Amino acid sequence: MGENNKMNVAQMLIKSLEHEGVRYIFGIPGEENLDVMDALKDSDITFITTRHEQGAAFMADVYGRLTGKAGVCLSTLGPGATNLITGVADANSDGAPLVAITGQLGTDKMHLTSHQYLDLEALFKPITKRTKMIMRPESVNEIVRLAFKYAESEKPGATHINLPEDIAKEEVPEGVARKFITTAPKNKEYADIESIEHAAAAIFQAEHPVILAGHSAVRAKASKALTEFATNLKIPVVNTMMAKGIVPYDNPYSMWTIGIPQKDYQNVILEKADLIITVGYDIVEFAPIKWNLKDDHKIIHIDSRPSHVNKLYQPVTEVIGDISDSLEKIGNRCHRTKEPEQALAIKRQMSKEHEQYENDMAYPVKPQKILCDIRSVMGKEDILVSDVGAHKMWISRHYNCYEPNTCLISNGFATMGIAVPGSIAAKMLYPERKVLAVTGDGGFMMNCQEIETAVRMNVPIVVLVMRDDSYGLIKWKQDDRFGDHCFVDFTNPDFVKMAESMHAVGLRVDKTEDLKDVLEQAFASGKVCIIDCPVDYAENTKLTEHLKQVIAELE
Repeated sequence: MGENNKMNVAQMLIKSLEHEGVRYIFGIPGEENLDVMDALKDSDITFITTRHEQGAAFMADVYGRLTGKAGVCLSTLGPGATNLITGVADANSDGAPLVAITGQLGTDKMHLTSHQYLDLEALFKPITKRTKMIMRPESVNEIVRLAFKYAESEKPGATHINLPEDIAKEEVPEGVARKFITTAPKNKEYADIESIEHAAAAIFQAEHPVILAGHSAVRAKASKALTEFATNLKIPVVNTMMAKGIVPYDNPYSMWTIGIPQKDYQNVILEKADLIITVGYDIVEFAPIKWNLKDDHKIIHIDSRPSHVNKLYQPVTEVIGDISDSLEKIGNRCHRTKEPEQALAIKRQMSKEHEQYENDMAYPVKPQKILCDIRSVMGKEDILVSDVGAHKMWISRHYNCYEPNTCLISNGFATMGIAVPGSIAAKMLYPERKVLAVTGDGGFMMNCQEIETAVRMNVPIVVLVMRDDSYGLIKWKQDDRFGDHCFVDFTNPDFVKMAESMHAVGLRVDKTEDLKDVLEQAFASGKVCIIDCPVDYAENTKLTEHLKQVIAELE
């Protein structure tokens, strides 16, 4: 074998990633992945150097969620690998395909007490669909293909590849070990006719059917089919936080989003139903105990996978197969002319409440007004990435969408810190769209270092920080439960000066009348912008009390 024909494991790993169509790897170099980094120098893959491995994992997470192709993140061993954990777990719970690659010390040291050593397969096993260490040079192409196959197959999630530094240097033999593993086009699977007919009969006979749509329907690209199904059969649709936009919010049968801790209008719509049709619903998003506590709902499950086992989620019929095809076939077999007057009346009430904040100029800005102005600035295809906190509840209620994947909320693992790095990945994928990260001051400070990454990479995201100087969601829950709160308050830096020190643009909302202009200025700048927006979270407990009153009247 000539010198030019040599290829080591690290080089084969990168070649296999190229074959999988990987465009970016997000991560931080380390001593134990030096050979991988060297192999990347001659690759078409762009390596995005982040400021923390958690940020890298969140970028890969959102990349996977938006594309359906596994995002890739990379770290060294030990502390680098542990820093990936939260983002990897988030992708795995949220159904986002992700491949995490970690360096590891040499196999000659694993039996010893060694510097920075952890059993990484044991660490990643509970938060991935599959974890494997590369132990033999001839196995690289198989392990990479398996990682992507598992990550991208329904339900998508995270996988992990562990590469010891001594194995990375070993030569891959010529022949089949260097041959890329190809995959045949995926065949669609279709539901059997019997289940289709059972579902159609149940829907035809129901007096008050309601659809509960989840994230699997987004992944299956079933928005058009579901919208037509609901419109033709006049069935109201409630969506989970992760299925925002699955039916356009201005469609008359769209009843918007369920998921906040308080009992909301959508809960009443579901309670009044005599049949719940779940479409792409995953119990990790919104547990059955929150909408079927009495176990008195008749349920039809429509998805590409069988239902989870849960004592409060026992469908009478499961329609398993391509979601769009199933909806079309069921729709062709039943006919409905009755309008869902109860649900439509509730929607009119919801709309009236939302509209009343359009001209509310109280300061600090009410969260309802913030979301109203954001919606007026953002186009139908623009992307809002929500962090986790009190603002997520308001985004769920008040930021309604026209299309799927235009409002990204983590509601499987639901972790703080995702908005800034996640919005970077979204903007890299869709540079022509506005991308807005909406975060609380708590979540922002968890990954604000990635602002430097955005500036360095010239990825002009806009970050709106809803500042209340506390962990607002926990304060809300404490106030609801105990009438008081504790241990949730903190101080903040000057976010405008902080932005400027990181070579970004800093803007502050000094009065509510300026909010819309500040947002438009930020997007027009073409630069990374941080907006400091004081928020009036007295509205949190006011919402709790309001909902108690109006829900009691509706019931």
